Amino acid sequence: WALHLKNVTVSLSGQYECRFATYPYGTKAAKIRLIVKAEEEQHYMKELWLNQTLEIPCLEDTTSEDLSNYPLKWLVGQNGREEELVTKEPSCPAVYRNSSMLYRQRVRLGLNNDLKIFPTKITDDGRVFSCQVVYHPERVQKSSTTVRLFGK
Repeated sequence: WALHLKNVTVSLSGQYECRFATYPYGTKAAKIRLIVKAEEEQHYMKELWLNQTLEIPCLEDTTSEDLSNYPLKWLVGQNGREEELVTKEPSCPAVYRNSSMLYRQRVRLGLNNDLKIFPTKITDDGRVFSCQVVYHPERVQKSSTTVRLFGK
């Protein structure tokens, strides 16, 4: 016996009970509590000096083992426009998107799926770097970091 829910929303959270009659034992029942969480996007701010190495973890408090089974991508955005920097499929090497001359030789994906940019340049100031992990087509977790740079 299975209950299939479509178009799941937070409003479907609650306790569900399945009851059925058995012969000769009588009624059997099972209960399950369903908690539907809203999509969460975490926002961070990172401040550093020009020409340093920028390191941004994909999702805070998530191990690389937890991320290795799911596709992920790193994007960079500014003024409402986003551009892919790196994509990684499970058990495959990272694919670097070289459409941007700004990040062509400066971007690397670390062992823990963190984004590394070296050296930081003044053009990185105010940029938003986002990591998206696709656990399911309808369940994407996103973490965004805005970068603030200081000159020496």
